[in-house]
Amino acid sequence: MRALLPLTCAALLAACASPGPEALLPKEAQPVTRTEANGDTVTEYRVAGVLKMVKVVPLRGPTYYIYDRNGDGIVDERDNTNGGPMTYYKLFSW
Repeated sequence: MRALLPLTCAALLAACASPGPEALLPKEAQPVTRTEANGDTVTEYRVAGVLKMVKVVPLRGPTYYIYDRNGDGIVDERDNTNGGPMTYYKLFSW
């Protein structure tokens, strides 16, 4: 029975896994990638010319994503008082 415990835990964790952010985009999303002067790689995903998501792979640090949730072509902000886009980090992957 103890031998099945690690296998059971791994199966439960795999069941909780969600698809990556790129998998949630429509199939017609067009990625455009550029490298900034500081070494960061920025990929913009657009559908019919409208910005949907930005993926940033910093030279150092974790990859993060910025989304346009309301479909206006501008990345969403938290609110007018804080400013800055809502940033989502991918913490786990397997």
